Amino acid sequence: MEKIRLLDCTLRDGGYINDWRFGQRTIQNLLARLVDAGCDLIEVGFLRNGAYDPDRTVFRNVKELSRILPDNRKKSRFVAMALHNQYDISQLEENDGTLDAIRVTFHDYDIDEGLEFGRKVMEKGYRLFVNPINIMGYRDAALLKLLKKVRQLSPYGFSIVDTFGSMTRKELTRIYSLCENNLDKKTVLGLHLHENLALSFSLAQDFLEMRETGRKCVLDASLNGMGRVPGNLCMELIMDYMNKNYGKKYDINQVLDAIQEHILPIRQQESWGYSTEYFLSAKHNLHRNYAEYLQKKGNLTSRDMNQILKMIPEKKKVAFDAETAEKLYRKYENRKVDDGGALSQLAEEFGGRRAVVLAPGKSLEEGWKKVRSYIRKEGAIPVSANFYFDEQEGGYAFFSNARRYEEYKTSRKQRSNVILTSNVSGEYGFGDLVINYDRLAYGEKSYSANCGILLLRLLGLLGVKEVALAGFDGYEEGKENYLAGYFGEVYGACAGDNRQIARWLTEIREQMKLTFLTPSRYEEEMR
Repeated sequence: MEKIRLLDCTLRDGGYINDWRFGQRTIQNLLARLVDAGCDLIEVGFLRNGAYDPDRTVFRNVKELSRILPDNRKKSRFVAMALHNQYDISQLEENDGTLDAIRVTFHDYDIDEGLEFGRKVMEKGYRLFVNPINIMGYRDAALLKLLKKVRQLSPYGFSIVDTFGSMTRKELTRIYSLCENNLDKKTVLGLHLHENLALSFSLAQDFLEMRETGRKCVLDASLNGMGRVPGNLCMELIMDYMNKNYGKKYDINQVLDAIQEHILPIRQQESWGYSTEYFLSAKHNLHRNYAEYLQKKGNLTSRDMNQILKMIPEKKKVAFDAETAEKLYRKYENRKVDDGGALSQLAEEFGGRRAVVLAPGKSLEEGWKKVRSYIRKEGAIPVSANFYFDEQEGGYAFFSNARRYEEYKTSRKQRSNVILTSNVSGEYGFGDLVINYDRLAYGEKSYSANCGILLLRLLGLLGVKEVALAGFDGYEEGKENYLAGYFGEVYGACAGDNRQIARWLTEIREQMKLTFLTPSRYEEEMR
């Protein structure tokens, strides 16, 4: 049974959640708990260049790392990780027995540099674990070439690292078979999983079942799965499974106490776990930051994100490229339609009339009597921005956000008039008017997904000279900024948006008269 060991990576991989700032006392307590639980290997953190901070699990050398290790280590052994191009190997001391091994990572484009770094680690007397990033990105020929080089180096261990969380049982079987048959039988085989497809616990069991009985192996896990969203294999789950099925005697209570005392408070501040956007990044086997980038746009449905991620070129998948993501986002948003008829129809209806733009700020509900009185007195046409206000009588609902339109469709009122920008995908209702998105979101500097601004630009194109604004509250940190029941989470909103939107409103005010009917932080910024 000693041939199967568990490695806890909470203090290293979990550190992506809190910038490795666990606090010295928490670090020491977690280590003590894991030792008492009988965890075989504990990854203490990163070896990395930079300033030393005793509250973080990032170290310049083993001497700094050793300060937080428990005096009584029982049967536990400690390891650290180093990315070869982020650590000066000359800072690493000769091995004095403090660490059982050092895990070295590298990408598929710098394999030789990574292995050379690993060779220097071995020369200093340390056991070496080779952890190539994104093993799912290697085709069979490339993986065999890597395994040949690893065998020549003869490290202590080699890990199957599913960086993007895209591995299935079929892929694990393929990769395991290549590793099993092309690595030295003495080489320890590790597995590091992520939770993008919610398969980490299942794959861990598969790995244990397919493991050759003579092969020593190591499974990575973290407390409560703590790790960069969506997280890792849960240590408490795999420990319990090992106790029940492999005769292990891990003390689960120690792990549960550690989670309760130290991990759950962190999770309340910065959550992790399965989420759709990271499923999509795994589905297309690409860097998670692409999904994060698109999610923060705030105006895309999961279906939209799936379509954009599908377009990312193979050579751009491994390393995130913001420029590529933005170009594909804009390409997707700028789907062309023939909007001549829609513009003519709207120009005829709005010609010579005033408009009232209704935004979903809380002041709209509070000041609705005043707004309704203005609409009736002036004969103005009300237009809601990315929602349809229940008290609204006639007019239009304008949508530039696919997510908001999908929400609206489920409760759409009969005969309500809808204007959509062409980036909003899906089935349109009868009579819906569609306007080209790039006609409104124009210019490199003013490219905006803000619905209110896009709507005002449309009204300008229609020849409207006077517009009243209601519910244009702006954003304030820590406050409920939107009408209850209309909007879910708004990604990327911050106080800085007030200034940018105020600048756009100032530009628009040069073309038409703007009147605020309800209190607005934008109006304050414009003074």
